[in-house]
Amino acid sequence: MSSSSDFDYLFKLLLIGDSGVGKSCLLLRFADNTYNSDYISTIGVDFKIKTIKLDNDKIVKLQIWDTAGQERFRTITSSYYRGAQGIIIVYDVTDLESFNNLNNWLQEIDKFGTNGVTKLIVGNKNDLTDKKQVTLEMAQEFAKEKGGLTVLETSALSSENVEHAFLTMANEIKDNSDKNEQLGDGNGQDGNKIDLSGGKSLTSGGAASNCC
Repeated sequence: MSSSSDFDYLFKLLLIGDSGVGKSCLLLRFADNTYNSDYISTIGVDFKIKTIKLDNDKIVKLQIWDTAGQERFRTITSSYYRGAQGIIIVYDVTDLESFNNLNNWLQEIDKFGTNGVTKLIVGNKNDLTDKKQVTLEMAQEFAKEKGGLTVLETSALSSENVEHAFLTMANEIKDNSDKNEQLGDGNGQDGNKIDLSGGKSLTSGGAASNCC
């Protein structure tokens, strides 16, 4: 636990998923409570910091890294998996391919992520009900096959479940951390302390895209 007076824990979260599923818009909605349908695609990595209160009234500072979904940036973003306590895998409920690619993203986590990292699956753009291709039942069945992962549907446009998704992730990280301590994980490292130095905000100067 951090000795800082303004928060009890510091968690590093990572947003991953195909390009255009709305990762940046989810982060913008959660961190700033704003929405931009023409939000530009992320190049490399962007991040924001948000302080929240957990169910047990503990204060958590979230350092949330938004990664580019394009294949050409994969070598840049893979290094950001290290040290992340939580990873949110985002798909677009109106895009079946982005859902099918969840397998690839879970493989990326296995390859680059910390052992035992907390994972959450989020289906974004749930406001587009007439265009929906992936039902919640489909996602829940997939998550069950992958070890009982939690699935939530969100809308960055309407803000539906956006805050709930990040709160769920933070609470699950805290619960998993407590379980590891009870099991005597004892590796001498404080997994709740994150080095904020060296973080860079990289955004595109290119054309806008309706990705949210």
